[in-house]
Amino acid sequence: MTAPADTQTARTTEAARTTQAALSAVRPQVPVDRLVTDLVPPRHFAAARFATYRANPAHPSQGRALNRLQEIAQQIVAPRRGLFARRQPAPAVYLDGGFGVGKTHLLTSLAHAVGEALGPDKAAYGTFVEYTNLVGALGFLPTVEALAAKKLVCIDEFELDDAGDTTLMSRLMRELADRGVALAATSNTLPGALGEGRFAAQDFQREIKALSDRFETLRVDGEDYRHRDVVTDPEPLSAAEVAAAAARPGATLDAFDDLLEHLATVHPSRYGALLDGVSVVALTGVHPVTAQAVALRLVVLVDRLYDRDVPVLLAGSGDTRGLFTEEMLAGGYRKKYYRALSRLGALAEEGRRLVPGPN
Repeated sequence: MTAPADTQTARTTEAARTTQAALSAVRPQVPVDRLVTDLVPPRHFAAARFATYRANPAHPSQGRALNRLQEIAQQIVAPRRGLFARRQPAPAVYLDGGFGVGKTHLLTSLAHAVGEALGPDKAAYGTFVEYTNLVGALGFLPTVEALAAKKLVCIDEFELDDAGDTTLMSRLMRELADRGVALAATSNTLPGALGEGRFAAQDFQREIKALSDRFETLRVDGEDYRHRDVVTDPEPLSAAEVAAAAARPGATLDAFDDLLEHLATVHPSRYGALLDGVSVVALTGVHPVTAQAVALRLVVLVDRLYDRDVPVLLAGSGDTRGLFTEEMLAGGYRKKYYRALSRLGALAEEGRRLVPGPN
């Protein structure tokens, strides 16, 4: 007698789980020095260079930003000579603009230019969250000492939604600037936001008041080069499809709740190491997340997946659009959640291409 279809699906998924790697079984042991050496431009922007940035002539601010960052790269790389030169403050620049106008491409190009000229260990690149997590893992003073050895520290997606973290980062940047480290930062503004990012610059200057006179603001106007919505909306897959597609080298398969529970036991600074050697992440039982602490940990994981271009396979109730509650999407962390939805949607579309048959 043949087992019912839903029972057969459950057996298939469970059998796959018992023979396949799972993220929830990984306990990353990360040496302290790796937390710093991992601060490099993500794989997603490994090929980004000033020469590959295509400034749109319809938006002259893009070309101006490109030219100015090239000048700043030369300023950082060029040796300082004489007493007056040593007293000159290191450059500090903030890229202000909306989603998808190439700010991260420009920032990674700056990091690559300095790293290629002076050595990869002389430029640090990370997101705002990665730096706050680094302080949490190492402590404030060890973080300052580690980053003070750099010539350039790049901070992508500077966030202004947490007063404590913003104060922490302002203090960290002040310490680094006082030690002659060049700084570069961006922040994302959602499409349709008032002023398309113009007020982000004002907020940034206000929140880093002790440093505001050192930062040069470069406006980057333009349209989203990806020409896509903030949130993509892939069709959900069945548990059986996900399990079958995940039967490949380097893939992991987890129940969504198991992974969420596991993330609470791993410091967010180690989420990157959690993905070492992982080519695909498959999740079953995906459902809306209602606890903010859980949701914020998931956001960090999605960022690390996106940095590493790791496709995801999702099975469960609903789609990525309903992953976070309406209250979350309207609250103070809305930028984080919308960014995560956009990125997870894109990675889920990549994952769908791994599923046999029509998609």
